[in-house]
Amino acid sequence: MIHSDKIPDSQFTADEALQRLIEGNRRFVRGDIFTPWSREDIFARLVKEQRPYAMILGCADSRVPPELIFGAGLGDLFVVRVAGNVLSPGVAGSLQYAAVHLYTPLLVILGHEGCGAVKAALKTKWQGPTERSRIQILVNEILPALSGIEENLDPEAQVTMSVEANVRWTMQEILASPEGKIRQAEGRVKMVGAIYELATGNVRWLE
Repeated sequence: MIHSDKIPDSQFTADEALQRLIEGNRRFVRGDIFTPWSREDIFARLVKEQRPYAMILGCADSRVPPELIFGAGLGDLFVVRVAGNVLSPGVAGSLQYAAVHLYTPLLVILGHEGCGAVKAALKTKWQGPTERSRIQILVNEILPALSGIEENLDPEAQVTMSVEANVRWTMQEILASPEGKIRQAEGRVKMVGAIYELATGNVRWLE
């Protein structure tokens, strides 16, 4: 593992990065498309380096593109997307790269309403495996997050609670990992959870 003792002076703090995401989502909800760079200089700048201010671990769902919903431009976000925003070794390695080599100060675990992978995990929880092999492997990764979900709940409430539980479970997994403990000790990377609301475009930030 490679660590750097110097963070570039131009890097945003985690709180500044979070505020940029909040403001970007507000613009998106208003329908205000904002381009924070000019076409003339963006390619010349990005060919030299990337310096994203936030990492986003989100779902692969086509309705939830982080760059759009956060009003971000090219090079602003380091995005990793997988169905159900599941943490796998490859995903963890990608996030570690952004934290260690790109000095990215903020990590967002982004779930979304009506997540199909979470619904499939609930179905597996109540009925047993029903998906094709590769899908089922992914779905099974979500099951530990749903241990506290009760079967007698309204189905819609089950999904809502499960989406949030899945985000929180992923956050716990990261915090409990060796890399997560190092980042906590260093105080360099802040992590927050969020839920994207399909009906409004709004991002709800978790406490």
